[in-house]
Amino acid sequence: MRRSVVYSAAAAALALAVVLTLAGVGENKDTVTNAQALVLGIFQGLTELLPISSSGHLILIPWLGEWTYLEQNDRFNQTFDVALHLGTLVAVGAYFWKDVLRLLAALGTSLRGRSLATSDERVAWFVVVATIPAGVIGLVGEDYIADNLGEPWQIAILLALGALLLFWADRSPQERVMGDLSLRQAVVMGFAQALALMPGVSRSGITITAGRFMKLDRDSAARFSFLLVLPTVLGAVVLKGVGDVLLGDLPSGWQGPFIVGTLASLGSGLLAIDWLLGYVRRHTYDVFVVYRLIAAAIVALLILSGVREATF
Repeated sequence: MRRSVVYSAAAAALALAVVLTLAGVGENKDTVTNAQALVLGIFQGLTELLPISSSGHLILIPWLGEWTYLEQNDRFNQTFDVALHLGTLVAVGAYFWKDVLRLLAALGTSLRGRSLATSDERVAWFVVVATIPAGVIGLVGEDYIADNLGEPWQIAILLALGALLLFWADRSPQERVMGDLSLRQAVVMGFAQALALMPGVSRSGITITAGRFMKLDRDSAARFSFLLVLPTVLGAVVLKGVGDVLLGDLPSGWQGPFIVGTLASLGSGLLAIDWLLGYVRRHTYDVFVVYRLIAAAIVALLILSGVREATF
């Protein structure tokens, strides 16, 4: 996707989100305001695709701002979270649409020929295989994760641990591209991705970390992380979208924040993809290591000083 198109689409999505926010379209101030949705959408788009944990930020920001509605209404929170991920999904699909079509064609060719003859066929199957563990564990452990994980003190610990792992992994040699990896390594990547079900780990962070441990070059590790967004997030969007939006009964005023959040996530997601791919061709991932450590330290200080509770 050409850079001019990326920035034009991102600007249009963000501008429309701001206009809807200022106009208060579809808003119910007793739930989530459009302004809150705008902030959360922007952070979702950035943090889902940068290795700094979107789920962690979507908990920490309301925790810092004392936006208690999301914490007190878990069902709405989870569905709103999926709406934000929809924006990210569209951003990744739009940015990599040529790659997606090529990999889908390669997957079809592989199925018909029952072979893994080309690099594209291997990458396509790698994405499929790496998606399965996270999908299964997410479905089976959904209630446990919602009930026991995601407290601010836990997020701080996982942000710090993830930073140390990323720092270590990023010292690996850059010897491979995506097509060099095996299906066995795809299984490992899948279980690594499942760790991101814990807020604070970061789906992109853990998959980039695993990719660098597998000696993928930095660009390939980032690209593969982005490709894994598509089946993983698509499954969650369809499941939650049908169950909670089409067949469910959400409170009035959900339309405004859902639309604003999705647009904001789309716009910031496009910017995050383009920036990260350009950045990692010339730099290490150390900037994200530092960010995670600083964020973890701030959360810890707020808790230890009594400014905020350790739970949310």
